[in-house]
Parts: sequence; structure tokens; C-alpha cells
Amino acid sequence: MSLTALLSTLSFTSPWILTALLGLPLLWWLLRVLPPAPKTVSFPALSLLIGLQTEQKSPDSAPWWLVLLRLLAAAIVILALAHPVIDPQKSGTGDGALVLVVDNDWSSAGGWSERRDAMLALLDEAERVGRSVRLLITTPPTDGTDLQDPGILRAEQVIALIRDLDPVPWQNDWSVSASIVEGWADGAASEPVSQVYWAWNGREGLGFDELGSALGALAPLTMMVPDTASSAVVIDPPEAGTRDLTFTLRRGRDDIGETFALIARAEDGRALDRVELTLVPGEDSATATYDLPTELRNTLVSVELEQGRGAGATALIDERWQRRPVGMIAQSSLDSGPSLLSEAYFVRRALEPIGELSQGPVDLLLRTGQATIVAPDSASLTDQDRNALQDWIGQGGVLIRFAGPKLAADREDTLIPVALRGGGRILDGAMVWSEPLTLGQFSNSGPFGDLRLPDDVTITRQVLAQPTPDLDAKTWARLSDGTPLITAEQRGEGWLVLVHTTANADWSSLALSGTFVEILERLIGLSRGVANTESEAILLPPLRLLDGFGRLTNEDASATPIPASEIAATLPGPLSPPGFYGSDLFVRAVNIGPTEPEIGPPDAMPEGAIISGYAIGQEIDLKPALLIATFVLLILDGLITLYLRDYFDLRQGTIRNDARAAAIMLVVGAMALATGVGDAKAQSNDDRIIAALGGTVLAYVVTDDRQVDETSRAGLAALSQVLLQRTAVEAADPIGVDVQRDELSFYPLLYWPVTENQNPPSARTIRRLNDYMASGGTILFDTRDQAMAGLGGRAGRNLQRIAAGLDIPPLSRINPEHVLTKSFYLMQEFPGRWNGGGLWVETAGVAANDSVSRVIVGGNDWAGAWATDDIGQPLYPTVPGGNRQRELAYRFGVNLVMYTLTGNYKADQVHIPAILERLGQ
Repeated sequence: MSLTALLSTLSFTSPWILTALLGLPLLWWLLRVLPPAPKTVSFPALSLLIGLQTEQKSPDSAPWWLVLLRLLAAAIVILALAHPVIDPQKSGTGDGALVLVVDNDWSSAGGWSERRDAMLALLDEAERVGRSVRLLITTPPTDGTDLQDPGILRAEQVIALIRDLDPVPWQNDWSVSASIVEGWADGAASEPVSQVYWAWNGREGLGFDELGSALGALAPLTMMVPDTASSAVVIDPPEAGTRDLTFTLRRGRDDIGETFALIARAEDGRALDRVELTLVPGEDSATATYDLPTELRNTLVSVELEQGRGAGATALIDERWQRRPVGMIAQSSLDSGPSLLSEAYFVRRALEPIGELSQGPVDLLLRTGQATIVAPDSASLTDQDRNALQDWIGQGGVLIRFAGPKLAADREDTLIPVALRGGGRILDGAMVWSEPLTLGQFSNSGPFGDLRLPDDVTITRQVLAQPTPDLDAKTWARLSDGTPLITAEQRGEGWLVLVHTTANADWSSLALSGTFVEILERLIGLSRGVANTESEAILLPPLRLLDGFGRLTNEDASATPIPASEIAATLPGPLSPPGFYGSDLFVRAVNIGPTEPEIGPPDAMPEGAIISGYAIGQEIDLKPALLIATFVLLILDGLITLYLRDYFDLRQGTIRNDARAAAIMLVVGAMALATGVGDAKAQSNDDRIIAALGGTVLAYVVTDDRQVDETSRAGLAALSQVLLQRTAVEAADPIGVDVQRDELSFYPLLYWPVTENQNPPSARTIRRLNDYMASGGTILFDTRDQAMAGLGGRAGRNLQRIAAGLDIPPLSRINPEHVLTKSFYLMQEFPGRWNGGGLWVETAGVAANDSVSRVIVGGNDWAGAWATDDIGQPLYPTVPGGNRQRELAYRFGVNLVMYTLTGNYKADQVHIPAILERLGQ
């Protein structure tokens, strides 16, 4: 950095003290006028007589260079008292206002805490120098009103606004923002502008060039650009009605290689599957396909990016992808067949694990909206029914018909994919089979190409298809002699499928096999979902909405109902945020991905803009260095003064006794200076130690992920408040520790969130951690992954990498009698933000330290469940149990702290009667 640039970042916290520099000329005059201290001369008479001079001389003055040295020391003292700092985030020079333009749309959610810290650093400097601020937030307000110009504000007012500002799940409005800025340039502003900062989201959009030009016309523009790891990411859901669950991930920048993890979640928050995508430099998109069984697919509600990055990185799935309601034609909805041998019984049993089954006449099934309809041979179809079904198939429905005696005898039925021969083919009948036939092959062009042919399925009767030129193309399954068993024809958007045998065991053993279930599952998967045209006319109220960070929340008061017919074309906004709309019976999802075709950076930045990142340079305090320089100059001045007064003679190497005393005083002063500077540098460490010694302090391990660290801090702070309210433990504010450097012995419990990029501890750190555990400390390793894959999964491997070398005893799942289950509350489950993950403690019989487990391992993200904001509102949802689960998470935290503080106290037999009484036994 050049000297000019360095000086431009220099500022003073007490600039008024610099006025003392004006007194330096007076000090120069005084030091030059006043004579130096007289020399001390020995009194021997001979010395008085020899060299005695009679001329009277005027008093001498101090040498000019000594006076200059003293003036320099005085100037440095004044500068030190003014407390100069070098601030890399210094918001420019000039007396005008600072303009801060903030993008807080959905694409700004990545690394939001770093962005907010960078903006606060700018505003802190503006507050320090007394500059006013113009703030412009480019996203429409949550109440749906237009963007407003808040006017000129004090820096402290803007600081409060930025602290409370979060990303919103819709796009910004740069065009309106440009109009507001142009109004400032046209003279609407009552104060000139000296510097402009744009906290940019890193992508192009409508009005980008206009806003950049308008800002550049006000004053020098600095663009704060996010790095690649914080750039925009969207997940596009599959096309509605498709069979494959293929999601497309797109990123805004492709200049580095990245690995993304996509988590498929159920409505209760359970992780159903995890897919990793690796993009090399130059690749900006990739696809992830989930192969879920139908029963799990029907519970899928979202696919989200494990690393976060906001509402755009969450794709919501509604019933168009999941729900495949199946209807079976019967005379009434109560018709279940005469016996357990009926076709209805076999179809119902086969469809139970696949989808929702309804029974009734054709007109009722069509009115209720079915994705697939099954027509057993026993079902009677009128011409009106056939016409209605034909229209329904054309709209995307799938009709599955089974053959039987009725179909074999009906020569007039046209609702079939291929022409049939009359009479059918029967074992020992007119068309003689010597023995039952087995399945021959599945066509690769149909949906059964990858199914395994069963060995135990036999066919004793079938209806035969008339040979036609297109029969081979319509055949999806054959018998071993090559005759068709399943044929199909596409009509319009849907399919008409015929199984050439019965749905029960009268003509074959197919209905008794698992292949029967697999065939029905594949056929149902051909449908395009629910085709309920009547529902498209209704209004869908907001059900659950995404916030700017991609978290599903309760209904937003500003959101309005959306007509079902317009849901596909809805653009996310303040009145229509992304999320679920409708009711429990009819749900539609609004996603960001399909509305954002381009998320990359612009081709060119605004002309003349200065490009800056969001990384905050460390502020350099110059006061200690100036104080050191002052004392060095004073010591040098003292030594020169001693020399001028003949306290020592350098040529003869002599020194007087009183000079020794003076030198000792100078050395003591120098040592005191060094001690004072060291104390100043160690003040923060001392404060941490004093806080730890003053009471119980919960500590968390600082990671490289600022969001994880903030969650850990907020979680332990909230838990400390709960301890204060419910127990006798008076816990102070939690402290983040660096296990590589900080002393750990002051903390009874160390919360360690496991992250992807944590570096393994060094050998020295491992020894310190082992000493910490051996002396009574407990480490809670939280993999925060809901134990989706157990300790052998990805998070488990991260934990093994971090904990390699630690003296960890054998671990086992906590048993119902463990002290941790009764150290304060009686509990048998230990949920956090997630539920269902196990909890591992030291195996019984090996624990030391008063039977307190040195290591506790889990994955329920307890800090995420405990964490609250400044007004006590939870930061993250707890799934699936809601507030009850959060309360249990707090209880686990209380038990954990009491367990680490009291050891096996509650294991004593004296407590057994009280515990049994509380259990009601």
C-alpha cells in the first residue's frame, strides 16, 4: 500500500487533542530561553585558581537538537492521546455525507453476517468522524409499499437499522432505486455527498446499469463484491408431473471449483437423502437426481443446499410432484369386493404402499381428481363412462385395465390399446397350453425395462391381441412364448394400459408376487399428478413461507392469497413470498428458481467504480507504538542530559554514583513501559480469564464458519439465561475459544460444532485437549447433521478427522439409567434443532472424573435449537416437534451443564425415592 493510501485510512478517536500541537512553538521558545542545568564541579582550591576567568558570561541555552528531540517527544505524546488508528474500511475523505446502498434480496443471503459486519465497520468510522449517512435499501419493504427515501440520517441510526436488517426472499428493484438516486443528484439532497458504497449482491439485474451510473454521478463509487463462496445459488425443481426427481443447481460465479450438498427433506424436517455435486471451474450448473421409494417420495417437501445461501437455494415440492392419488372403479366407494379373492382386494393391497386409493363410480373419481384409475374386469363401463375416461386420459391421466371374462366376451369395447381376439386363451381350453407360461421379457422402451423377471409367476389364461403392425411397439411385457401380457397406447397427454390377465389369482399368480406391486408403481409414475381443473379457480392463502435465509416459517401477515390458476406465473414479492399456498387438501409451491433464469455477474461494472470485497481489514491501533516511541525518546533525553551534566565520561569510562541511580531509574522506567504495553496487549485475554474465574462460563470452539460461530454464541447465551432462571447456576456470557491458543481449564463444558472445513488440531493442541479432558473437562461434539448417516457418514468422517489423536475412550449409546437422564430433569430423549439422532457417551465402567463422560457425541444441532435473537425469538425452527421440542432441547442443555458440574451426584441411592415419586411409581 502506498503512503498516500495508508494515510487516507488514518483517523483519530479523539481528534480535538491534536489542538495541543499548536503549543509546540511556545514550548520551543521556553526550552531555548531557559538555561540548562549547571554542571557540578569539584571544589579543590587549586582547581579554582587554575583556569579562573574573570569575564562574565550570559547563561547558555539548551542545544537546538536536544530541544528538537523534546519537542518530538511532546508531539508524539499528543498524537498518542488523540488515539490514531489505521482503518482499512475508512469510508473516504471529505466533509459530505456517506451514501450506503444495500442489496438484501434473496441472492444476498450467502455470507450475510460478513456483509453486515463490513457495512457496520463503514458506519462505525462514519460515526467516529461525525459524518451523516444516506441509506438506500434496494428491495421493496415487506408491507408491499414502494421504495422510500429515508432522508439524511445520523450514523448511529443507520447502524441500528443495519443490525436489524436481514435478506428478504424476493428480488430487489434497482430501477426505482436509480430514480431515487437521480433525485439526489438533481438537487433533492440537502447535503453534498463525498463517498458512495454499494453493498452489491454480485449479480446482474434490471436497472443495474442505471443505478450504477446514478451512484457514480454522486461521488466516487465503491462496489463491495461478494466472493464466489457467497455468490448466488438457485435450485430449480423438476418439471411438474415428471417421473424423475431431477433438480438443477445453478451458481452465479464459476471461477473456482466447489462441492455442493443437496439435502432432500420431509415435511417434519427429516433428511430423506443427500446428493453431492462437484462443479469444476467453468461449470455453472449441475443436476441431482433422487431415487426415492414412492412412500418416501410422497413425504418430500423440499430440497435445500446444505451450505445455506438463502431462499433461492431451496426448492419446494408440492403434490404435483409427490401425490399420485389412485382411483379404482367400483359401484360405490364402499365396494370392497365379495371376498379376499376379489380383484379389489388384490389391487388395494398392492397400492397401499404406493399412493392414496379411492373407490367409487367413474363420475365420482373424475370429480375428485385422480392421477391414475384402475379398472378391474369386474367394473361395468357404460358408453358415457368410456367417453369421460377418454377425455380424462387426454389431459394426462393413466387408465390401467385388467382383462377377465367380461372383457374377453365384449367385442364392442373400444377403450383398449390394441384389438383383441375373442374368447381368450385358456390352459387346457380350445387354444391348448401344455403347461402354464412364465414371463418372457420386459420391453426396454417401456417403464419396466429395468425390472427383474420373476421366476415364480405363471399365467394360466390371457386375452390375446390381434396381430397388427404396431403391436410390437405397444407391447411392454410378454410371456415366454412371445404373446403380449401388458400393452399400452398413449392418447393425448396420458396413457391407456391393458394387463391381459386378471388382477386376482383366477388367471395367474402375478397378483401374488412382488412384481405386481412394482408394475403398478411404474404405471402410476407415468401420470402427471393431480389434474383437478376445478381447483384452479380457487384462491390459495399463504400456508408456510420461506424467509430470506430459506427457512420455512408461519404465515406472513403481509402475504396475500394467490389464485391457483396464476400460481405458476407468480413472481416472488412482498405480497407473494416463496413458500406453500393453499390448505392441507390442496397445496401449491412458489419457488424462486424458475423466476430467475440469469443469476450471473454483469458483463461490465459501472464506469470508474472501485472494486472492493466484504472482507474487513483488521484495524491497527497506533497508540501503543506511539507511547513506546515517547518513552524511548524520554530515556534517550535522560541519558543525553546526564552526559551534558558530566555524570559520566565516555572517554575515561567513569561514572558517578548519583548517575548510577539515575540510570537505574531509567531502566526501571523502561521495564515498566514494556510491562504496561504487554498488559495492554493481553488485556483481552485477562478479561476472558477474569470472567471465567468469576463464575460458570460455557465455551464454544471457534470455527472458520462465522454463521456457525454466531449460532454457537447465541445458543449458549440463551442456555445461560435458562440456567439462571431455572437453576442455581449463574452462568456468565459464553466465550468462544481457539483450541490452538486459548487456555481451556477454566471451562467445565466445551461445545464443539463440527464443520466441513475445520483443520485437524496440531500435536501440541491434541496434548492440551487431552490434558483438559483428563483434568475434568467435557467436550460435546455436535455434528449438526441429525445423525442422518450415523457416525460412519460424512459428518462422522469429519469428526473422526478432527478427533484423531485425542484420548477418547470407547463410546456407546446413552442408556436409560445414565446420570445425564436425571441430573436435573427426567428425560429419555435429547432433541435439538433436529430429533432422532442418537447420543453417545463413555461406555459404563470406563468413565473417570467422578463418572462424568469426557466426550459426548451427537448430531441434533443443540445450539441451533437454543439460539435466540436480541429480543428472545428463536433463530431457527425445531423440527418436527416445534416449541415442545425446543423446550426439551433446553432441558437437555440444563441436564448437560448440571451433569458436568455435579458428576455422579444424582446417581447416589439417596435420590432414588424422590426420582421414583416424580415418576409416579
